[in-house]
Amino acid sequence: MSTKVVDEKKSEKKSYDFTGKRKVFYTISIVLIALSIIVSFFGVKIAIEFKGGTMITYSFIGEINSDEAKTKVEEILGTSVNIQQGDIFQSDRKRLAISLVSNDGLTAEKQTALTTEFETIYAENEIELLDSTDVSASSGIDFFIKCIVAVVFSALILIIYIALRFKRISGWSSGICAVIALLHDVVITYGAFVAMGFEINSNFVAVVLTILGCSINNTIVVYDRIRENRTLMPVEKLEKLVNYSTTQSMSRSFRTTITTVVTMIIISIVAAVSGVTSILSFSIPICIGMIVGTYSSLCLAPCLWVSWQSRSEKKSEGK
Repeated sequence: MSTKVVDEKKSEKKSYDFTGKRKVFYTISIVLIALSIIVSFFGVKIAIEFKGGTMITYSFIGEINSDEAKTKVEEILGTSVNIQQGDIFQSDRKRLAISLVSNDGLTAEKQTALTTEFETIYAENEIELLDSTDVSASSGIDFFIKCIVAVVFSALILIIYIALRFKRISGWSSGICAVIALLHDVVITYGAFVAMGFEINSNFVAVVLTILGCSINNTIVVYDRIRENRTLMPVEKLEKLVNYSTTQSMSRSFRTTITTVVTMIIISIVAAVSGVTSILSFSIPICIGMIVGTYSSLCLAPCLWVSWQSRSEKKSEGK
């Protein structure tokens, strides 16, 4: 009898009251989602992959000031452009990528005028045209629609998978709560992406897919602990069961997230020092997304499931 009391006290000591603070978690999530939606009204930068336009790439030696080059290009073309510099692997030359959003692309005359002007201004840099590509707006829209379809299809598969795997803890409700948590992660990551001034491009899609994979994995681990503890503690109250199971999963989730975030921070610092800025739109947002994903796996999905189950029990008792 005394051993049982000791075990119960030990269990309570290791358990954090996640479900008791679920209203606080809901408020935090609602505020973050609202802010993510609000920042969209201040302008969303959409890359040419989705909106259509032209990308011109040059190679050069030495150093070229990106701000000065941007000003000269905008004067020649008469439109706003985006310029990125980077190294060319296995070469002493560097890369200068110019991209601009347009429906009809850039005419051959303007491209020729730009190249001629660059060769004159940056004669010492031995600038050379590497590539010129027009991206159709319709192809970008098709790609975006395919991404949406893939996400919706994946969400349905996840709900079915979780429903079948976690029958003992009402699988359908846990599956739907997991997908709600994933949507929460996507919206907040999108808001962070826009707030930091990054373009919505292929890096954004890669960040979202990475976060969805990590987040759903953490959520399934929590559900798995709940299922196992339901067998070990069949008479335990739902809130205490979820608190104990989430606490058990917390250290694993923290270790995974911290390892990934620290690695991405190091990559971001090295990339910034080396001038490889194109990777920053992946490495920085994924740090935020990993933190948000861990938060939703531990604080949101289990609490949503508890709220769902409590409401279902009240309805059953009323009937």
